Amino acid sequence: MNKQKRTEIFTRLRDANPNPTTELNYSSPFELLIAVILSAQATDVGVNKATAKLYPVANTPEAILALGVDGLKEYIKTIGLFNSKAENVIKTCRMLLEKHQGEVPDNREALEALPGVGRKTANVVLNTAFGQPAMAVDTHIFRVSNRTGIAPGKNVLEVEKRLVQLVPKEFLLDAHHWLILHGRYTCTARKPKCGICMIEDLCEFKDKRDYL
Repeated sequence: MNKQKRTEIFTRLRDANPNPTTELNYSSPFELLIAVILSAQATDVGVNKATAKLYPVANTPEAILALGVDGLKEYIKTIGLFNSKAENVIKTCRMLLEKHQGEVPDNREALEALPGVGRKTANVVLNTAFGQPAMAVDTHIFRVSNRTGIAPGKNVLEVEKRLVQLVPKEFLLDAHHWLILHGRYTCTARKPKCGICMIEDLCEFKDKRDYL
């Protein structure tokens, strides 16, 4: 795929959704961090239901730490893997207080040192909370990047690096949100909705069908 096609793809995605953002509900970098930790192998909808009950009670490292592991579990027990996530969130809150004055760090190394925070979670926080052009590659972005030809790669890290390299700079900040949403609602895994896709004529997927 050439630069001209990529530019046109992201121009259309931007025109359709000029200010994309995460579907996780949050009102601070800390709330976003906790929501993203909880979202691993869970839906944003499910996480939002849990945090809607948790955050009015505890939405700072001090307040969540005060709940303790068992107290936190009561709020997040509807989310998959809630036992290990509760442990990680409590450890993360403790580390934030001990090493970062209770603030969420804005650099990758410090974020990835937090329990339960991997590269993808760090990228979401860097991009969404701090406005850095990081690319959080999830299953949707991996699929869309390979299927369309925007940035093919054999693994998540390869796709991430190619996207950062190949996406035109003017679109880099919001690109991962557009790609996630496109993968979640249009370029779906089993039956991509090619018939209503706004970039179908630019996409290099060889098995296009009107799956609707």
